[in-house]
Amino acid sequence: MKNKEENMKEETVKKNKEEINNEDNNVEIEFPENQKEEESNEADTESGKNEEKIIDEEGLISKIDKLQKEVEELNDKLLRRAAEFENYKRRTENEFQNMLKYAAEPIIIDILRVYDDLGRSLNHVDEEKNKESLAQGIKMVFDKFSKVLEEKGIKKIECKGLEFDFNYHEALLQQPTAEYPPNTVIEEVEPGYLYKDKVIKHAKVIVSKETV
Repeated sequence: MKNKEENMKEETVKKNKEEINNEDNNVEIEFPENQKEEESNEADTESGKNEEKIIDEEGLISKIDKLQKEVEELNDKLLRRAAEFENYKRRTENEFQNMLKYAAEPIIIDILRVYDDLGRSLNHVDEEKNKESLAQGIKMVFDKFSKVLEEKGIKKIECKGLEFDFNYHEALLQQPTAEYPPNTVIEEVEPGYLYKDKVIKHAKVIVSKETV
């Protein structure tokens, strides 16, 4: 009886061992397949990342090329503007120098007209007819010349009978007199002139002072 029970136990243990071995074999067979699938997925993911990286790099290179072209265009425009400005500056300087050089041209033309009139007057003087015609011709030219100067903004400074003003007058000497109040211009030695509102030549005068 005992032998029979022992045999049954041994068969049961043997059967359990076989089942365990079968389970272990199944696990060993399934595990490599799962690992291969995961490795395949990882490879696909890595490949996709590499492709995205290549696309990103190509897009970046394209943007860099575009920016370089824009920079070159801007540099070209800048150089052209600089050249245009230099030409404008040079042209303006030349025009300004010419303006300064020929600034007196208008008044010189008017003076030449008066000069021509004076020449014509002298050519028509009859030496046998007194000096009256010569005097009239000279007066006519003088009046015309005075008008030209006035049109150009040149005016004679008033002096005689006015109070001495150092802004307009230059006193050559003082002369005692009872005819005028002290510090009054009693005689004009040389006329003075204003150009618009600026004194270009002071009048040289004699000024009165109190008599002793």
